[in-house]
Amino acid sequence: MRDTRESRLLLVLLIAIAFALITVDIRGGEDSPVDGARQAAATVFGPVENGVAAAVNPVGNAIGAVRDSGSRHTRIAALERENAELKQRLGSDARNRSQVRELDTMLQRAGAGQYGIKGAQVIAIGAAQGFSWTVTIDMGRNDGIARDMTVLNGDGLVGRVTTVGPNTATVLLANDPGFTVGTRMEGSDELGFATGQGDRPLSVQLLNGKAKIRNGDRLVTFGSSKDKPFVPGVPVGEVVRVDPSGGDLTRTLSVRPFVGFTKLDIVGVVVEAPREDPRDTVLPPKAKPVPTPTVTVTVTPSPDADLNADAGGNLDVNGNTAPVTGADPNANPNPNADANPNPDPDAAANADPGNAGNGNGQAADDQE
Repeated sequence: MRDTRESRLLLVLLIAIAFALITVDIRGGEDSPVDGARQAAATVFGPVENGVAAAVNPVGNAIGAVRDSGSRHTRIAALERENAELKQRLGSDARNRSQVRELDTMLQRAGAGQYGIKGAQVIAIGAAQGFSWTVTIDMGRNDGIARDMTVLNGDGLVGRVTTVGPNTATVLLANDPGFTVGTRMEGSDELGFATGQGDRPLSVQLLNGKAKIRNGDRLVTFGSSKDKPFVPGVPVGEVVRVDPSGGDLTRTLSVRPFVGFTKLDIVGVVVEAPREDPRDTVLPPKAKPVPTPTVTVTVTPSPDADLNADAGGNLDVNGNTAPVTGADPNANPNPNADANPNPDPDAAANADPGNAGNGNGQAADDQE
């Protein structure tokens, strides 16, 4: 259709008619004169509109979903990051608390023994040197760590430094089969040598084969010349088995180490030895034994006991033998009566045959 003057006048006329119909429809309300035409149009064009909507709505929804997917993914990613940060914060807080407790206990042990230590953290297990029980710590030569320094934690002896790098060091653990340390018994001062046995208790050879050792006795390090590789007084372990000496010059003990070698975290390297041997002062106080309750049973006589027992051995309240209730008063009360079973021949001769009764209770006939 070309843009002419007539077409413009027709468009204006159609617009005016449309406004007039709208005005009439609004003023008429439910009685609008165009209501019939509207229903007829709805009947004709309704199915067409539904079909078009069914075909177009999925496309529109897909377009909307694509448009909103970016913001949704961004929100989900932000929530996931917040959740991961919260979990990490909670985990790190628990770990920090555990490390603080370990560090506090270790500082108390070091203070009791007057050890100058530098704290380190275990960062790896095993080493290239081929030792079976070793760990790597995050301190080395640049931190003042040197070979053959004693390593401990809050529980006791961990091991000794064997290899030192610029920023790390290797520690040979006390339970390694190649590890040996001189020991001294608490209280008795008996000397020996402890050797690692992997995941089994330490084996200790006492120099005195006749030493009196009991389970529960504790050991500390004896110390080395010039305090290397071991300083004195570091707790080693507790005796769990004493092998019989059998007349040998030495005696073998099984000692459970205080340190858990499979769960090491914070350790301390002794960089300054104590001026004096702390002996047993670094050992924690022994746990007091729990007392065993003692139960005392008191027997109370029953008030219903018969005080008038029979003469078979029961006594009355005055300590005299009580007579048997219903017994023959003419019976001989003497318990030592003659128990001779032989009948008296005179008694049989003097018996009245006329008073003897047969088995049926009738009198027997007189014998002629």
